[in-house]
Amino acid sequence: QVMLAESGGDSVQAGGSLRLSCVASGYTYSRYCLAWFRQSPGKDREGVAYIESNGRTRIVDSVKGRFTISEDSAANTFYLQMNSLKPEDSAMYYCAATLPTLPPDNLCGGGYQRDFGYWGRGTQVSVSA
Repeated sequence: QVMLAESGGDSVQAGGSLRLSCVASGYTYSRYCLAWFRQSPGKDREGVAYIESNGRTRIVDSVKGRFTISEDSAANTFYLQMNSLKPEDSAMYYCAATLPTLPPDNLCGGGYQRDFGYWGRGTQVSVSA
C-alpha cells in the first residue's frame, strides 16, 4: 500500500524559508514523477514543482528561482525547498506521485492532478506580510 505523508508546513513572515518533506511509503516504481501541488481557498489546486525518476525537474514560473524540488530515493523522501516566501505562497501544500502508467518520455504527463494517482493529506504554509 502506497502512502504519502507531508511535513514541514508552518507560519512564516515574508522573505522566510521553509522545507517541506514528503515520505512515500510503499512506493517502489522505477519510473515515476513526484510533485508538489498547492491549493489556497477559492482556487484550483496547482502544480508547482515536479521531479522525474531520471532526475529531470520542472518548476512553474510563479515560483521559479525561489522553490526547488529534490529527492532522497534511499529514504523514499522528496522535498520542496521554498525561499523568499511571499504571502501569495500561502496555501495547503500536497505531495503527489504518479502511477507507473505514463510513458518514459513523459513521466509527469501534463503535470495535472489527473496524472497523479497518489496524494498526501497536505501541510499548511502561511506567509504573513
